[in-house]
Amino acid sequence: MVFAGGREDKIRALVTRPMEDSAALVSALEDRGIEVFICPMLTIVLNRGPEPDLTGIQGVLFTSANGVRAFAKVAPRRDLPVFTVGDRTAVAAREAGFAMVESAGGDVDSLVRLVRDRCTPDSGPFLHPAGSDVAGDLAGQLGAAGFAVRRAVLYHAQAATALSPEDVLALSEHLIDLVLFYSPRSAETFVSLARRARLEKACERLEILCLSRAVAEAADPIMWRRVMIAPHPLQDALLDTLDERLHRQ
Repeated sequence: MVFAGGREDKIRALVTRPMEDSAALVSALEDRGIEVFICPMLTIVLNRGPEPDLTGIQGVLFTSANGVRAFAKVAPRRDLPVFTVGDRTAVAAREAGFAMVESAGGDVDSLVRLVRDRCTPDSGPFLHPAGSDVAGDLAGQLGAAGFAVRRAVLYHAQAATALSPEDVLALSEHLIDLVLFYSPRSAETFVSLARRARLEKACERLEILCLSRAVAEAADPIMWRRVMIAPHPLQDALLDTLDERLHRQ
């Protein structure tokens, strides 16, 4: 099969997701016969601190599996209703021991609609365990509907400071065909490190697959061979976009 690199052998993809989040994606790529290099641009670091205040909380809002894992490390309660942004986060919540879990099956806007449909503001505030950087305005949107949201910053994402020698070699020797980006910060970090390693020309031979237009815009400083964007910010949509690309070979 010929891909961006022009070889008649297995496609090779570089996964830039944090190590904690990459397992399902790596498995999906390998199921498609793609060889995977893992090159995390972000590392999830849990913050040290007390258990979040759960007084009067009517439920917990999770917008990532990292939020679930961070909350599970510091808080023992599993009896609260949980609403998650998507199905993979819902799986993480159930694996962490939560019994009442409902998934919005989409993005932050979907989660807002789910909460508005299922809950009332007078039942109490929500807790949103999250990182130091969040996508979307969950608290603002729910606040406009009368809901109170307490954000608990339980972790932060630490950016990589250099590409590994193995990744530099793979990129410089044109052993990578495809790079997958899930967040603007991951894309920005990769672009910065690739430039520092003088790999811009090598990267111009690559195709990239981005979870959203915002992610693609963050990767824009490099003139990639091809930029593909998932129609919805969901992994299933991203993989569907990849499948369409593979079937065009």
